[in-house]
Parts: sequence; C-alpha cells; structure tokens
Amino acid sequence: MAAIWQEDDPGGAWRLLTPSGYPAEASLHDLVQQAPQLLPLAGAPQITVLGREVALGTGRADLLAVESSGRLVIIEVKLAANNEARRAVVAQVLSYAAYLQGFRPTQLETDVLARHLADRGADTILAAVEADDQQRAIEPRAFTDGLAECLREGSFRLVLVLDDAPPELTQTSGYLQSLTDRIQIDLVTVAAYEVNGSRILVPQRVEPARRVGQLSQADANARQSSSLVPGAADFRAAIAHAPASQRELLTRLTDWAEHLHEQKLVSLQTYHGKAGITTLLPRLPGQAGLVSIYTDPKAAYLQFWRSAFERRAPNTLPKVESALGAPIKQGNSTRDISQDLLGTLTDAYREANQQPTAG
Repeated sequence: MAAIWQEDDPGGAWRLLTPSGYPAEASLHDLVQQAPQLLPLAGAPQITVLGREVALGTGRADLLAVESSGRLVIIEVKLAANNEARRAVVAQVLSYAAYLQGFRPTQLETDVLARHLADRGADTILAAVEADDQQRAIEPRAFTDGLAECLREGSFRLVLVLDDAPPELTQTSGYLQSLTDRIQIDLVTVAAYEVNGSRILVPQRVEPARRVGQLSQADANARQSSSLVPGAADFRAAIAHAPASQRELLTRLTDWAEHLHEQKLVSLQTYHGKAGITTLLPRLPGQAGLVSIYTDPKAAYLQFWRSAFERRAPNTLPKVESALGAPIKQGNSTRDISQDLLGTLTDAYREANQQPTAG
C-alpha cells in the first residue's frame, strides 16, 4: 500500500497517515460503479459498467463491466476484514467466469443483462458502451467480434478491489495469472485517508511477480490509430485545421475549458481520433465528463453526457436544459453555444465538485 505523509505545519515534522477505512463494502461498490476509471488496471482500458449485483449462476457478481475491446470485466469488491477476501473470493470470481463462458452475446443481453441494460436505457451492450464513449473510439464491428470471442474463449478480466490485500491473496492471484494468458487478474487496493477534513482516496494496483497480459488485437489497432494526451495544447493546435467559420467558437470553448481547469474543477485531456476528429475532454475525478468538445474537418460542436449529469450534477441539469432550450440526452450535441449555456455548465461542474454554484 502507498505510504501517505502529511506535514503538520509548514517546516514542521512529517507524520505517516493511517488509512481511515470504509464503513461498509457498499461504499466501495458505489465508488467503483460511479467512477470505474479510477481503477489502475493493467493496460489502462476504458471500461463501462453494465450492471451491479448481476445474477451469474447461483451467485451475484458485484459489478459486471466491459472494455472497449469487447472483453468482459468481472469486478468483486471486498473489505480485507471479510473472510471471503482471503481465498473464497478467488473461487467466487472464477465461478462467475466459468458460468459466462459459452454464452452468445445475444444470450448475455437477454438472459443475464436485460434488466441492467434497461436501467441504462440501452437495448444492447454495444449501445451502452457507445453511450459512454466520449472519445468516439469504439469500432462497432471490432467490439462485437471481441465480445463474441471473449465469451467463446472465456478470456475475461477479473478484478478484485479491496481496502487492503492479504499476502496470500496476492500470491494466489499471481499464481493463477501465471498459468494462462486467457484471463487477466487485477488486484487493486483503494485506501481512504482523512486530510484536513477532506477524504483522500488512493487506488493502487498490486503487482505480483507474473507475466503481463497481452493486448487484444482490437486494443493494439486502437493504440496505433489514436492517442490520448494531457492538456489542451494539442486541441488548440487542431483549431488551425478547423473550418474558418468554426475557429472562434472552438477558441471560446477551449478558453472556457481551461478556465474550469484553472479553478481545479476538471482535468483536461485531448484525444486524437480517426478521420481527423480531435476531442477536448474536461473530465471530473474518475474520468467522467459532463460534456466533450469536438472538432473535425467539417464541423465543431459540444456533446452532452446525460448519465454523467444524473450522477454528478442532477440539481443543475434542469438549468442547463433551460439554457440549451432542449432536453439533454445521452450523446446529443449542439453547435449553438451561448455564454448563458457555458455559465450553467460551469455551475454543473461546480456541483459535480461539491462547490457552491452561482445561484
């Protein structure tokens, strides 16, 4: 586990902080479900949570998710004080993987995930993933092929999330990983610390001595054709290649996003996609974003992510819809961007960071 030190006073003594722990497993469930990208998984995949407490055989998986490559991710969340966190949790997650092997994607959608997909407003797994694809990095054919192969071969990612990792669990997961390349096992600890009245979370991937899982071909292809870089500098450079009529709007949107960053409301990343599409991502902790800013050789626009508003800024959502003059849906966009709309979006980001809004 990472060591966190705090200085009592400027120039004073340093002391090692003790983790405050979690009151219940449910709080860890909520955290991972709302912000799965905080998990430092091998290969840093983009993942979408499909369902919580998903019935798989005689048990229920804490969370079932899927990578952008189509590989399914089975996530079990356990406190170290829970006896299951020792050895039983490994057998538990393997039993879920064994149950899923051999399903066809349509069977998975209708027999296992129908209720969970309906709760997300999606008819298919692909639709749920595309709704969260703020980078527009999903290739539908590659995704569906990857999902079918994953189910056929039983090549899943198994993720164990705990507040602390017992040595025997680390040893067991490393041994299992060494036996096969078909599964990827990630053991992640998430420690909580109290610092000056605020709670700080420190996720850390525990790396036993084992082989690193290989990238799927879909992931390899995606990495060759796209890239994600920090900051807005690359996006500003892309504005020069946008239609002349769109450059003022793109500059204004970039200024707005950088102002959010200066207020520490977001982190900024630029995604270089295919066909000349460049995306500026003003992201909240956990890699969620309320909006994305796009430019391509033909147009510029602002895209909204309703699920992120509902999770992180529900109180400001009606105000944003009023400024937009239309309901916000998952992935709908606009090219008509007023200062009033940007002001309400700033309020939404403040709410998402639990800061007072403009009123």
